[in-house]
Amino acid sequence: MAEQRERIQDIAHLGRVELLTPKPNESLWYFRDVLGMEVVHAQGQSVYLRGYGDYAAATVKLTEAKNAGVGCISWRAASAQALERRAKAIDATGLGLGWNESDFGRGRSYRFRDPDGHLMEVYYEENKYVAPEELRSTLKNLPQKYTGRGVNVRRIDHLALLAKDVAANRTFAQDLLGFQLREQVRYNNGATEIGSWLSPSPVHHSVAYVADIKGGSGRLHHFSLWVDNREDVLRAATVITEAGVFIEAGPSMHNNSQGFYLYTYEPGGNRVEVYSSSFLVMAPDWEPVTWNEEERGTGTYWGAALPESFIQYATPNVEGDAAGKTPEFPVFF
Repeated sequence: MAEQRERIQDIAHLGRVELLTPKPNESLWYFRDVLGMEVVHAQGQSVYLRGYGDYAAATVKLTEAKNAGVGCISWRAASAQALERRAKAIDATGLGLGWNESDFGRGRSYRFRDPDGHLMEVYYEENKYVAPEELRSTLKNLPQKYTGRGVNVRRIDHLALLAKDVAANRTFAQDLLGFQLREQVRYNNGATEIGSWLSPSPVHHSVAYVADIKGGSGRLHHFSLWVDNREDVLRAATVITEAGVFIEAGPSMHNNSQGFYLYTYEPGGNRVEVYSSSFLVMAPDWEPVTWNEEERGTGTYWGAALPESFIQYATPNVEGDAAGKTPEFPVFF
């Protein structure tokens, strides 16, 4: 058996995702009233929210901006020492931006960009959520009670980022952040890396990098929030439809990740996924699963095929149709 290089384990989990929106009031309505997240703070052009099962003070940051897209993606370090190690290692690559002062509910962070230009940061100090009396659960191990408002998502789960060079970003995530590769999609007899799914924790994937067929940079494909089971995804479809929100795809089941999903657009334009039923990876010697064109198909294990918009649209949007630029490039999620 070949000797395995010990994996860096300095990143604990995905901590917070900042979404940019040109329609802040409407986006707030979507996350608060439709998805059922709790507003915990407002500051400047930003509003901070959380799912009822998130232990941090805030896990989603909505920031008013000219265009939709992803702002800063925050990863929590495993310790103060781990934060210093990652900052030093990332700084040596030339992609570091330097230290940032504390944001709401958190201490200082080290900011950087991945090879495709997505803004990220690593931090350690974090305030635990303390529920006010009216939101206190009768379960001592649940940070906030289940309010039953809207979809009532439990926690943030993952995001999918587009990239010109999937391999470069996947390598950065593995070598600099210590993420473990779970699954890949490779075409042309394995020569073309279409997508890679990675995670620093037992969660199947905290981030996916997928080829940007429009040649953009720093773009978001979707942001995903977790519910406990398939029935919650089905319930979400009813809640979202009654709210008059467009459902792009699902409920259906992915082959990759085995996730049960529903995709919508929040009013600001970002694609948001309600997600459940994926599997955990506990094995330290996990061997990445690779799918080719025939095996991957439409990316759907069962249910309707994902629509053309799933390839063509991301935020910020790039105008034009990519059809014909990448022949035989099927839906890949």
